[in-house]
Amino acid sequence: MALSALFLDIFRANGRLIAAGDQLIAPLGLTSARWQVLGAVAMASTPQPVAHLARDMGLARQGVQRIVNELADEDFVAFEDNPHHRRAKLVRLTPRGQQVMAAAHKLQRPWVDVLAAGLDASKIAIAAEVLETLRNRLEDGTNPEGADQD
Repeated sequence: MALSALFLDIFRANGRLIAAGDQLIAPLGLTSARWQVLGAVAMASTPQPVAHLARDMGLARQGVQRIVNELADEDFVAFEDNPHHRRAKLVRLTPRGQQVMAAAHKLQRPWVDVLAAGLDASKIAIAAEVLETLRNRLEDGTNPEGADQD
């Protein structure tokens, strides 16, 4: 029962986070979805194909591909040849993408500071640990019925 209540709070917080993120970065010509994809590209240690980005983000490849294509059209990301796969191009930030990510971080920092004000860092760490454990269990194939998958 407590976990079900937590799930509802996560859904509500996610909706508000997306709406607030959209408002925060709208002046940069981004949405939360585009920011999220740019962030995944920026955080990757090396350029990755869209399928890997989507998997790491827990999203469908087709949706991420659509956003990556839009970002490429606006010169935020570029494609480069993948030595391991002829058709699955690698995605990297362009200089313009790096600039918009730096600008997004400048906007984000004070917003996060306001949200974090008065929160106990150790409780945030515990919450992050719980979310990571839940994510890992879901990624390992725990299905909604609770039965083992074959």
